[in-house]
Amino acid sequence: MPASTDISTDLDDITFLGRLSEALSQRIEEQTRPLFDDAGITVPVRSCSLLAALNEAGEATAADLARKLGQSHQLVIQKCPALLRLGVITQHADPADARRKIFRLTETGHDQLRRIDAYSVRISEVYRALFEEVGDTHGAILKTLRALAEKPLGERFKR
Repeated sequence: MPASTDISTDLDDITFLGRLSEALSQRIEEQTRPLFDDAGITVPVRSCSLLAALNEAGEATAADLARKLGQSHQLVIQKCPALLRLGVITQHADPADARRKIFRLTETGHDQLRRIDAYSVRISEVYRALFEEVGDTHGAILKTLRALAEKPLGERFKR
């Protein structure tokens, strides 16, 4: 008998909050891709914030973007090849240090951001309606992230 693809209720325990958070992120990504296709957005769903951060900076290294996004340098580096292939960013060597690569949005990248901005208006409405149904997930996530930054789990575990 094949393994079930249903989410196990045992794994829905509060102990597995990280897994549940990842499942939510994956579900959103899966359901967003067709909406992006309809909107002419070719950028990977999980790379939109990187484009927004790069747009804000004008140009930046992967380390700069990682700091801005609160993500690992490795994760930012992993996203760049697809963005380069799509022609939404360019990279060039830093004149001060040829080992460092500097990224910049292309005109295609700016066009994608305009499409993402237009999409964001509607998806924000959709999320607000969803949160009326299930509670303010966005607010709860932000509040939890801030609380864990102020007092990490290790400190909370010690009591």
